[in-house]
Amino acid sequence: MIGRPKLVLASGSPRRLALLNQAGIEPDQLLPSEVDEVPVKGERPRRLAARLAREKAEAALATVRKDEALRGAFIVAADTVVAVGQRILPKAELLDEAAQCLRLLSGRNHRVYTGVCIVTPKETFRARLVETRVRFKRFSKEDLEAYLASGEWRGKAGGYAIQGFAGTFPVKLVGSYTNIVGLPLYETISLLAGEGYPVHFGWLNAV
Repeated sequence: MIGRPKLVLASGSPRRLALLNQAGIEPDQLLPSEVDEVPVKGERPRRLAARLAREKAEAALATVRKDEALRGAFIVAADTVVAVGQRILPKAELLDEAAQCLRLLSGRNHRVYTGVCIVTPKETFRARLVETRVRFKRFSKEDLEAYLASGEWRGKAGGYAIQGFAGTFPVKLVGSYTNIVGLPLYETISLLAGEGYPVHFGWLNAV
């Protein structure tokens, strides 16, 4: 696109892409970063989210440096962690994992942390950590069975996707909703704007 610097989203997540699109931003390239997401021993949820966002940004930057068409692009990277207390819940891939997560979350408070890391064209790193507190209703047997059967939980931190059927679960939510989806928009756009990215470009060019 002429008229704005290039931007790379260091993620293959359709949810993060949709959120950027919602803000009027269309990335020039998606660069999913393959990093080891296993917490180190004793690592707390906040630290894990921040560390993984930084590592994803660094991995994307290494690729961008080698691509003449993308060199000098802004990079947006993020990682979302769901935790009950200091217990980090997995990104559920198996039915049993999802069931365990949902049983743990039933009727309880949990926290969602997203680390956001921006890399500027000058290769400066800017980061934020966003926390949202959520309380889920107590699940009935039918709630649990139906949600597991939907398959929406697959690959999602904590075994649920708030933007889908799980949107009926929260009794209380304190903080950013988009943070739970996977990319806190206010903080992300603030970081980009603060570093000179024209965040209103898409608004002004909307048809």
